Amino acid sequence: LGIISAAVGAAGAQPVEPVAPGTIQVHLNGYLQFLFGTVGGNGMSGGSYSAGTAWKNSSIGTTGDVRIYPGFDGTTVNGIAYGVQVELRTAASNASGAGVNSSSASSSGVDSLYIRRAYAYIGTGNYGYGRFGQGDGAFELLQTGVIDQFGDDGQWHADGGLVNLLPSGRPGEFIYANQGALYTTDKIVYISPAITNSLFNGALSAAVSYEPNSNGIKQGTASISSAASALNDAVPGGSATRRQNTWDGMIQYIVKGGGFITKISAGYLEGQPLGNTAGLQEYAPLSVWQIGGQTTYKGLFTTSDTVTLGANIKGGAVADGYAFRLRGGRNALAYVVGGAYTTGPWVLGASFFGSQTAAAAGSHGKTLDEYGIAVGGNYILAKQMSLFAQYLYGHKHAYNITPNTNGQAQGFAAGFTATW
Repeated sequence: LGIISAAVGAAGAQPVEPVAPGTIQVHLNGYLQFLFGTVGGNGMSGGSYSAGTAWKNSSIGTTGDVRIYPGFDGTTVNGIAYGVQVELRTAASNASGAGVNSSSASSSGVDSLYIRRAYAYIGTGNYGYGRFGQGDGAFELLQTGVIDQFGDDGQWHADGGLVNLLPSGRPGEFIYANQGALYTTDKIVYISPAITNSLFNGALSAAVSYEPNSNGIKQGTASISSAASALNDAVPGGSATRRQNTWDGMIQYIVKGGGFITKISAGYLEGQPLGNTAGLQEYAPLSVWQIGGQTTYKGLFTTSDTVTLGANIKGGAVADGYAFRLRGGRNALAYVVGGAYTTGPWVLGASFFGSQTAAAAGSHGKTLDEYGIAVGGNYILAKQMSLFAQYLYGHKHAYNITPNTNGQAQGFAAGFTATW
């Protein structure tokens, strides 16, 4: 499944490739995806689609993504691994533009490249690894049971995949911990060494991370008038997404036996809101848990094929997209089940997720009910090239409000993913 993964070296606890002691290896990996698809639906809102109306743009479209991964891996003469990983991406273009890229944000194109991940690491296999910078925390690194490495490798949380052709009112992403709301912030991460247990042929590992503020690696006051106001937690109007003092931790156990490799993990994330909403209502702190498991079996029909099945469940005081919910609002609960089958150059996969979260800030009684289906297949044409087809169907229903809202969207696309 390595060809399908877009996150080249982004989430691994160890260097991309081991290097000889006393040397470094500089790399400039990359990723390009292109797809052609058709989409449709009704009742969604936002973007180029309005409830009860036809598409303003063609229902047939293309999309894609380009990512560049500069960095280096090194090893000291006494065996300490260290290095830097950076992920650059292209920004989203405007469908009503002139069809050209622009070096500045405008309706005529896109806003050049931007940094998505940027961190340094240091450590050893015996003592663990530390990461410092903008990247994945414990909640994402040891997430288990979310099977999405098939088709466009993103399903409902892709950047440049089929989901980007759907209306912006498509189902949300709470069930996926590997999303920008969590991994684009500056943090410190510790990844423990694996503790082995010969009796059960298993290994236990853990990770913990701390994020002081929900800023990227270039921390600053930005448009805030002064550093003093940046430290004031009573920001007028508050924010559903600005966080402070966010902690998360995960443990994972891996056991092998009888042809199976089984992983289970559990973890917790908490964070404090920065400011309150207008009036007397307040945001509740983030308090999110997750439990997941998956198993892989090799040799189901032939000696080389593999099948992987997994499930993950998350819940707690959080709104969709890992935003804060209001105090007194409903807690979130989401789950995903999926699987993938690999035989020779072929990969087939499918997943289903369901989610209930607070529908919107400003009302304690609203509930947003969402679910989504993803089905995809790949043909590994070469080590660096995968052809794929992908189908998505999603539904969302907000109730306990007047009027209730109900909408669905679906799409089918085919394309390719190239990595280097």
